[in-house]
Amino acid sequence: MLEAQAFWVTGPGHGEIRPVALPAPGPGEVLVRTLRTGISRGTETLVFRGGVPADQRRAMRAPFQEGDLPEPVKYGYLNVGIVEQGPPDLEGRRVFCLFPHQTAYVVPADAVVPVPDAVPTGRAVLAGTVETAVNALWDAGPLTGQRIAVVGAGMVGCAIARLLVRTPGVQVVLVDVDPARTVVAKELGVDLVAPDEASGELDLVVHASATSTGLQTSLDLLATEGTVLEVSWYGDRPVTLDLGGAFHSRRLTIRASQVGMVAPAMRGRRTHSERLALALDLLADDAFDALLTGTSPFTALPEVMASLADGAYALCHAIDYQGGPL
Repeated sequence: MLEAQAFWVTGPGHGEIRPVALPAPGPGEVLVRTLRTGISRGTETLVFRGGVPADQRRAMRAPFQEGDLPEPVKYGYLNVGIVEQGPPDLEGRRVFCLFPHQTAYVVPADAVVPVPDAVPTGRAVLAGTVETAVNALWDAGPLTGQRIAVVGAGMVGCAIARLLVRTPGVQVVLVDVDPARTVVAKELGVDLVAPDEASGELDLVVHASATSTGLQTSLDLLATEGTVLEVSWYGDRPVTLDLGGAFHSRRLTIRASQVGMVAPAMRGRRTHSERLALALDLLADDAFDALLTGTSPFTALPEVMASLADGAYALCHAIDYQGGPL
């Protein structure tokens, strides 16, 4: 048995690092030593605060979660490591896995996806976020010539904006209340505007701010028969909207998008693994480095998570495992 270390949420707003015993990998399994993990700020801080509604705890299980929500629970899904033992075609290769924050782990070989040589380890932790963005675009089906806004310049919103910018003929703007996000938007190749400065009559708005105000802004920006694609996760927070006035007369639509299932437009033609591999290929784009806003050692993870849950600024805060224990 090998001993690793893992981060556990132990109560609302509290976490700790605990030892974990690892079995030797069996046939068809890999032993992965973690190099970097990323914190998915919206979902993981919601879990850290104990804010997942009781009726959504099963749906919100992470692929390799241990324990049950709300706590104690080992949660996370942005993990890049190197295969120490496993099939010859994987041994020694960097891989991405939807695994929590842990120094090493054993999983089935088909649970990991190789990281392309063109993608640095630090950027590869964004694979889960870009996969969410890919699924959102499959749900949205942007058309050449459409006018589109992304409301909410967090990790997911920024990733969606970057993919939309690369779609020929699409006009896209990023909308956020924080002018400090202007620098990030510029690096992504998109203009950022405040909500009260955004132009309306849009064909499509992707909402990613996880606020009632942001969702209302998204509706207000639509042209007649336009669509809001809702990618936010609100947890146990109520959402208040004004659906009087123009909502019905202009035949507006709010449509949900969630990464747990492959979008209907590609379901049956792409698997989850193929979608994740596509996301990793897209991360060869240097612009995604703009989403990496800080790095801390694994030993500091309990304090880092508490700080993020309290509102500290970050898009993707990375956790570094280099030189630490197995």
